[in-house]
Amino acid sequence: MNIFLLIAGALSAIAALLHIGCIYFGGSWYRFFGAGEQMAIWAEQGNSKATLITSGIVTVLSIWSLYAFSAAGLITRLPLMKTALVLITTIYLLRGIGGLFLIRNPMQNSPEFWLWSSLICLGFGLVHLMGLKQQWSSL
Repeated sequence: MNIFLLIAGALSAIAALLHIGCIYFGGSWYRFFGAGEQMAIWAEQGNSKATLITSGIVTVLSIWSLYAFSAAGLITRLPLMKTALVLITTIYLLRGIGGLFLIRNPMQNSPEFWLWSSLICLGFGLVHLMGLKQQWSSL
């Protein structure tokens, strides 16, 4: 088993669970995690936009978790393993690096959101990259 990919899968799963927490607990969680005031307001108003957007993120993170667990040998092999893991790793790394450029112009989110979420995504991407590098020949 590949420990880096196990950790990568766990990290994506935890991120998915935290997003479910935002849906369940509402505006205060959206605010705490820096998702933007509009998302918090939508959640408080019962507007389905916040739930739909966050559910989409939960779905993506859950699939990414499954791919990492699959590559680590924890669950059955999923289709397009190499392609999926390269894309997942690339997206995490690009989001991590790209988000750092938004700290000075944070749009609807706070600079702190962009800093912390970017560092988290960069860390997730690096863990994926280490696991992918170790597992590449057997994928």
